[in-house]
Amino acid sequence: MKRIILMGAMALSAITTQAQDFATVLEKTFTAFDTTWDQGKKTEQSNKLSLIAKKWDTEWIAHYYAAYSKVALTWQEKDAAKKDALLDEADKERDDAVSILKKENDETHVLAAMIANARMGVEPATRWQKYGPIFKENLEHAKELNPDNPRMYSQQGISKFFTPKAFGGGKKAAMPYLEKADALFAKEANVTDIRIPHWGKQSNDYFLKQCKQEDKE
Repeated sequence: MKRIILMGAMALSAITTQAQDFATVLEKTFTAFDTTWDQGKKTEQSNKLSLIAKKWDTEWIAHYYAAYSKVALTWQEKDAAKKDALLDEADKERDDAVSILKKENDETHVLAAMIANARMGVEPATRWQKYGPIFKENLEHAKELNPDNPRMYSQQGISKFFTPKAFGGGKKAAMPYLEKADALFAKEANVTDIRIPHWGKQSNDYFLKQCKQEDKE
């Protein structure tokens, strides 16, 4: 009996250590990705996130961050074909995350909206009719599941920021969404577990600052 108890304790310890190792590796890699503007370094860390998702392939959050990283890489990529290839990878990783969860959650919907917006950004004139509604619908679903998700409002604000004023966009239109996100990001200030998404404040701060500068002008 003592032997069985000892073996059970050792197995539980191994599982706990593996979970801790996963979180540590994921946090270190994502932080390295999210805190550099160097495209080469971002690509390197994105590839590492993909490897983490393969190693811990039953962890939805690993696929989630791998998908996010592919979307983020498109922001500095100029080649349209390469952008679409990265977004194909993002779609696959996001689908894997949803498959593991066996459902969508607010974060996977926000991710779907980001992918759609990036697809639209490759060629806005010909893609907005297809991807615009996908962007909007996913953010609406995210809001239904969690109206306090700051990334949802931030993505709406950033989208408005880049939309021409003639089509209802611009800095003034973006500001309410970015301010709403800012208040909700403040509530996430104490979240430190990488397995609970809490990214986005840095970019929201940047765009909010741009909007407030226009107010002063």
